[in-house]
Amino acid sequence: MTTENNKNIKILGFAGSLRKGSFNKMLLNAVRELAPEEMEIEIFNLEGIVPFNQDFENEPNEKLKTFKEKIRSADGLLIVTPEYNYSIPGVLKNAIDAVSRPYGTNPFEEKPIGIMGTSISMLGSARAQYHLRQSLVFLNAYPMNKPEIMVPYAEKKFDQSGKLTDEFTRKMVKEFMANLLKWVNKLK
Repeated sequence: MTTENNKNIKILGFAGSLRKGSFNKMLLNAVRELAPEEMEIEIFNLEGIVPFNQDFENEPNEKLKTFKEKIRSADGLLIVTPEYNYSIPGVLKNAIDAVSRPYGTNPFEEKPIGIMGTSISMLGSARAQYHLRQSLVFLNAYPMNKPEIMVPYAEKKFDQSGKLTDEFTRKMVKEFMANLLKWVNKLK
């Protein structure tokens, strides 16, 4: 495959956390630095997406309209999720539910998706990532199966400024993003 075919691959990334000092937001920011040159990484903040209420699914707020359009126009997605109570955070599930409605307007349909996450625990968001995959099955999205990135002990991987400093993790993120590039191109 020539490099020319890989030019300007647009990836929309979002973290399933609203916290300003979120390790998952730090990991998402590291992706910008470590992704292949051919990838353009845009980061979307889920803050401002109101709780999903089916009574109002035909009247989405501007934030939700913008999110849906950005998902549609991206070549692929990168979801970075923490793990809360053995699952994905409510804010992430809510955003996915809200943006995929009303029926027939699901922007995740056949969208290539990379999933990664970090936590202070030893499992590094493994259970959350598997729950997220279950939701993506219903949405008919195409999550990349391998490699997987579940970064444990997040507090030891980033410096005070939020930079990913762990060399092994940096190498894995770089490899993951190179594989996401291949996955997106394969499904184009």
